[in-house]
Amino acid sequence: MNSPAPRIAVVGAGIGGLACAGGLRIHGFAVTVFERDTAPRARRQGGMLDLHVPTGQAALRTLGLFERFLASARPEAQEMRAVDPVTAELLHHELPGVGERSAPEIDRGRLRELLLDSLEPGTVQWGRPVERVTPRVDATPRLHFADGTTEDFDLVVGADGAWSRIRPAVSAVTPAYLGNSVIECSVTDLDRHPALATLVGSGTLMATAGATMLSAQRADDGRLSVYAGLADVPVDWHVDAGVDLDDPAAVREHLLGSFDGWHDSLRDLIRHSTDFVNRPLYVLPVGHSWDHVPGVTLLGDAAHLMPPYGVGANLALLDGTDLAAALATHPDLDRAVRAYEHTAIPRATAAAKACTDITADLASGGAHHVDASRAHLNEQLLHAGERASAATGG
Repeated sequence: MNSPAPRIAVVGAGIGGLACAGGLRIHGFAVTVFERDTAPRARRQGGMLDLHVPTGQAALRTLGLFERFLASARPEAQEMRAVDPVTAELLHHELPGVGERSAPEIDRGRLRELLLDSLEPGTVQWGRPVERVTPRVDATPRLHFADGTTEDFDLVVGADGAWSRIRPAVSAVTPAYLGNSVIECSVTDLDRHPALATLVGSGTLMATAGATMLSAQRADDGRLSVYAGLADVPVDWHVDAGVDLDDPAAVREHLLGSFDGWHDSLRDLIRHSTDFVNRPLYVLPVGHSWDHVPGVTLLGDAAHLMPPYGVGANLALLDGTDLAAALATHPDLDRAVRAYEHTAIPRATAAAKACTDITADLASGGAHHVDASRAHLNEQLLHAGERASAATGG
């Protein structure tokens, strides 16, 4: 880029925003990341993520973090078990082969730490919630912070998740509730529950009855992350049910009732869990796009919020490094952002369509084949990339 060094702000210090900042650093750009959280460990970042070769792993290679990722990842966590909800009979079992690392799991918090450690100190400004972005007279963006202050930039990147404060600058679309909610909880004392450890194995256990789902995943610290999916419920299901979400015993009792008739070994995942968190599932529409707005763009969930199949996290990482690469290889900022959007939006559309297919597969009631779903997803992304390259003459 031959013009003077642009002033770049990334809003959101999730993995996508940090990948973008890391890519910009590699290409010699100064960048500031503004994050609502007051500190890196102000809250738990979530469960395990499986990073795929053509997306998340490709981004980490670009950032020079691939070997450090491998040192922290758990290839054995690629194991997948699907069981019958009533009998707990094993319906499908995927085991990683020796040396298999097509999608090793890593704790989201650990991945965030790797990305943070690669940045210059002071890159992230913690405790700086952004309220909105507006255009100045010259069309460059101005960030408005919750404390009433403002700062001006040449480019603002919205990496601030599902309820992005940056998205309204380019799109009037808001996330829609899917009709399903997931209650996340955890079994922390596995030494007291060896049967649950055996049931889940080294990776992920899943049982489904239509769109109702119960799954468990082995985490880095030995605990089990448990996800109870309630299908066809209102977003305020707990109000209708008279359940106080701050009362773990009440939430547990309601969930056990919701999974009445399921095998007792599966219900034990709920019975022995703590720390219940209600997570209604929202998505942006398949094909969400926006007309280019100078000085503002989006990545990750801010751009393409999808069901929680691990797809969004992989795309967020790739979005971040692709945007940084576009800024480094195009002659001016606006052309660079347009080039990034021309690739990222069709890719996200293809991924969202693949997620729709996965949702239909889960709702069919059959055993979910993760390897087949991942192959389908990556095939769709490959075709989307080929179409974008052909459209630009690349």
